[in-house]
Amino acid sequence: MEKEYFVDKESIVRKIWGKGDTILFIFAGASSEFALNKAVEWLYFTGRLPADPLGRLFSTVGYGRRIIFSEKESALRAIDSIAAIHAEVEKKRGAAIPDWAYRDVLFLLIDYSIRSYEVLERKLTRAEKEEVFKVFNRLGTRMGIKHLPESFIVYEQMRAGHLLKDLTYSNFTKDLYKQYRKHLGPIRYQILREAQTLVSPPQVKELLKFRKFSLLSPVIVIYKLSRNVKLNYIMRDIFLPSQYKREIKNLDVNFL
Repeated sequence: MEKEYFVDKESIVRKIWGKGDTILFIFAGASSEFALNKAVEWLYFTGRLPADPLGRLFSTVGYGRRIIFSEKESALRAIDSIAAIHAEVEKKRGAAIPDWAYRDVLFLLIDYSIRSYEVLERKLTRAEKEEVFKVFNRLGTRMGIKHLPESFIVYEQMRAGHLLKDLTYSNFTKDLYKQYRKHLGPIRYQILREAQTLVSPPQVKELLKFRKFSLLSPVIVIYKLSRNVKLNYIMRDIFLPSQYKREIKNLDVNFL
């Protein structure tokens, strides 16, 4: 009997999340929008994100990989585990995370998955973008997130609305960027900002006062070529501190 997976083996989502290069850009973009979200205070309640933003990155990647590449039952258990973690945080705080905040996070994962792949690889077809949407929408449905869009078109409309009304530059934003700089160091921090400039929507760029043009744009050509001569790990060392060498190498573990 053929194994059943949460995400089909031929899905574009596996190609996107199967490469460490793309994952780094997904989370570079997500880290900019997380900082601006009006519900970012929830990330400060446990203190884990500001205390160890890079550790949280690899933890989140681990959950994402388990969902996308595991057999269906294992993937569902991973999703249920994420839901349980959030429920426990809500219990400790005595308040519920807003439904719109859950949707916002789901939507940005869809958006930055698409944006990052297109920056590093190629433009996605409409059907491929819809596949990305469907996979993450199934994840959101399993988590019990309410009022999810029924189609990619509706998602695009809701995503546009979120970017207009759910983002703001706050003291949390300022502090989170301070933590990024502290944990990455000044040089890698500037590289992070350039990567964010490459993949962020206009609304995010405006709030964070990013330039329209990223200095990484010409570097991306070299970055792509480096993979052909197996220099991509060296390039990733530029992005992340050396203590994460093992995690960096594991980003490309072949689940396919």
